[in-house]
Amino acid sequence: MAKRVKRINYNKWGYYFVAPFIIVYILFSLIPLLSTFYYSFFEYYYAQGGFIKVGPNFNGIENYIKLFSQGLFFKYLGNTLILWIMGFIPQIIISLLLALWFTSFRLKIKGKAFFKTVMYMPNLVMAAAFSMLFVQLFSNTGGLTTLLMDMNILPESFSFVDEVWPTRALIAAMNFIMWFGNTTILLMAGIMGIDDSLIESASVDGANSFQVFYKIILPLLKPILLFVLVTSLVGGVQMFDIPFVFTRGTGGPQGSSQTIMMYISGLLRTSKQYDMAGTASVVLFLITSVISLSFFAVMNREEIVEFREQRRLAKEHKK
Repeated sequence: MAKRVKRINYNKWGYYFVAPFIIVYILFSLIPLLSTFYYSFFEYYYAQGGFIKVGPNFNGIENYIKLFSQGLFFKYLGNTLILWIMGFIPQIIISLLLALWFTSFRLKIKGKAFFKTVMYMPNLVMAAAFSMLFVQLFSNTGGLTTLLMDMNILPESFSFVDEVWPTRALIAAMNFIMWFGNTTILLMAGIMGIDDSLIESASVDGANSFQVFYKIILPLLKPILLFVLVTSLVGGVQMFDIPFVFTRGTGGPQGSSQTIMMYISGLLRTSKQYDMAGTASVVLFLITSVISLSFFAVMNREEIVEFREQRRLAKEHKK
């Protein structure tokens, strides 16, 4: 009787390799996330300067009613979205132009690796350090502010940090400078993944650069654009360090640059309101999810319509 050879199963090694990530994710992400949802339905805070613990006492949706009635959440959420949009629109436009420029088979630009490194370098600088640099440049006695006043470009009474829109513009500019290089590299990777024969064939057939971009490159870039849009949105609503350091934690003039994460951080830092901070975090998570799904639906509406049509035809065929 032939001796049976024991087969070696290598599948278990895949589980061993991913186990550390799963364990860390459960301990430091999933459990805190679930506890945030849990405490959003409880009264749980520290009173009298943090010396007396109150709760946790179940109070249903009272925290959500209180959050919506105060109106501060939506005010700071609006500030956050304004700052994100002001930084993201020029970021996606310039990044797309640079990506098209560096990947053009006609231009054949030399030194692409050098330019990629230079563009990505601001992303390696800590946001707090970046904010401190802008504070030194654009404060009332900052270098650039003084220079512009000496050149009579700005009136002597002008102050970047005391005006609503100049403060927002500088925060948006910092976000743009820090992240446009990363976005450019992602878009370049997406464009280089497109078959060159499609672009060359369209050019041979007489299509101009705009037609090639609009009819070929842009549709094939939709997955990368969706990824950039969603990740930028998630990073935008979590904006904290740049506006906090630049405005010295005050939120800027009239609280116009106070972001939603600064608001949540204030709830935890000053009065340790774990209940309201958790409630605000849950609402922010739901709003971000809805907006992200809306982006997905809009950018993939043709595929969704086609999928629904296929399902309808399949049901009719079964009948």
